Amino acid sequence: MEKIAILIPCYNEELTIEKVIKDFRKELPDADIYVYDNNSKDKTSEIAVANGAIVKHEYRQGKGNVVRTMFRDIDADIYVMVDGDDTYPAEFVHKLIEPIKTGEADMTIGDRLSNGTYQEENKRHFHEFGNNLVKKSINVLFRTKLKDIMTGYRAFNKMFVKNMPVMTPKFEIETEMSLYALDKKYIIKEIPIVYRDRPDGSVSKLNTVSDGIKVVKTIVNMFKNYKPLQFFTLIAVVLFIFGLIIGIPVFVEFIKTRYITKVPSAILATGIVILSVIIGQCGVILHTVVKNHKENYELNLLRYKQLEELKK
Repeated sequence: MEKIAILIPCYNEELTIEKVIKDFRKELPDADIYVYDNNSKDKTSEIAVANGAIVKHEYRQGKGNVVRTMFRDIDADIYVMVDGDDTYPAEFVHKLIEPIKTGEADMTIGDRLSNGTYQEENKRHFHEFGNNLVKKSINVLFRTKLKDIMTGYRAFNKMFVKNMPVMTPKFEIETEMSLYALDKKYIIKEIPIVYRDRPDGSVSKLNTVSDGIKVVKTIVNMFKNYKPLQFFTLIAVVLFIFGLIIGIPVFVEFIKTRYITKVPSAILATGIVILSVIIGQCGVILHTVVKNHKENYELNLLRYKQLEELKK
């Protein structure tokens, strides 16, 4: 029988954690339910223990830090990650884990957006705008058609969990998972789910201004880290054009008079063009580095699969 682990990262969720644990216990009575308390100042841990969950603590603040520890520490065949705020109905867990069981997917995503319930329930419209901006950027970058990038309701197989290097410390973790899966060619399957907003009294940990800045940083960083050739080539082209705009009048003057009076413009244009060439070369070098990293990852993944087969 496959071992299933329910992973619930929590920070101040005393109003909802009991219901979340009971709902998932009802749906998957044989699963291990882990609640990772991330420095909660309320009774989240006590309530989780009282309801039979395995409670652990992560003292480094941030959801990414919690997920990193969960992925390292917990051994299972199927992992289900869900927020502790009762926004994701437990009854959809069977649809999420089924493709993992059958090998049809390495990661399933609880898609909140396709049926419109997120738009109806969500009262933070700027966050929805940010979600859509990141989603469209990723879909363009990887030529895919994912509908929900930032959902916190997911299921994974063991290979995905034990080979993902969690780098982000905070709420960008869902985006990182999606990027990692796309970049490393894991099979992703989206499962439409119903979304419900937080109950009265439960407060979101997101901040509109700071999270808006994070959205912009996420888009820039994913472009730079996953597609460095395109990223640096774009910058190089923009600088080259800017250098030409400054340099063309100098060149025209030299052709007509055989003399340059706009010396500062000539120096600036030359510097910008040289800089654009250097940045373009950086893109080529980093593209080679990323390509080599992907090749090494595939070899390490093959070794991991072989070790797992030997264990069986």
